[in-house]
This record gives sequence, C-alpha cells and structure tokens, in this order.
Amino acid sequence: MSKKSKLTPIGAAAKKAGISRQSLQYYLMVGMLEPAEVTPTGRRLFDEKGIERIKLIKKLNDSGYPLRDIRELFLEGRTEG
Repeated sequence: MSKKSKLTPIGAAAKKAGISRQSLQYYLMVGMLEPAEVTPTGRRLFDEKGIERIKLIKKLNDSGYPLRDIRELFLEGRTEG
C-alpha cells in the first residue's frame, strides 16, 4: 500500500511541525501523541494527522497554554466519545 510511503520518521516530523526532535520525544513520553506506526526496530513513524496534532500542540503552547493543560485536554478528548 502507499500508506507506508506517507509515514514520516520522528526527525522529519519534528522539522515539518517546526519543533525540536527532543520536544517531539517529550510529547510522546507524556502521552500527548502517539506514532502512527512503530517499526520492528523501534522507529516511530508519523502520518499527516500526527504532524497536524504536533503543530496544534505547538500553537497552543506558543499562545500561552502550559503543556500540562494541553495534555489534559487531549486526555479528556480520548475518554469522551
């Protein structure tokens, strides 16, 4: 399938979203984000939806929302529905 060709490794995903690789790793660590796929060797890959979510996190944080509050918003969204 062409799905795999649209997946982006962590460094390139961070660059596309305008954040550092370390920030993206932090977002993953605290549960604000999940990769679209993890390869058997442990590489985390992101789709466009994931990259858009990274951009949203950055935009909210840049506008003054603490990462803790952003995380809580995302966790609340997961439990609803």
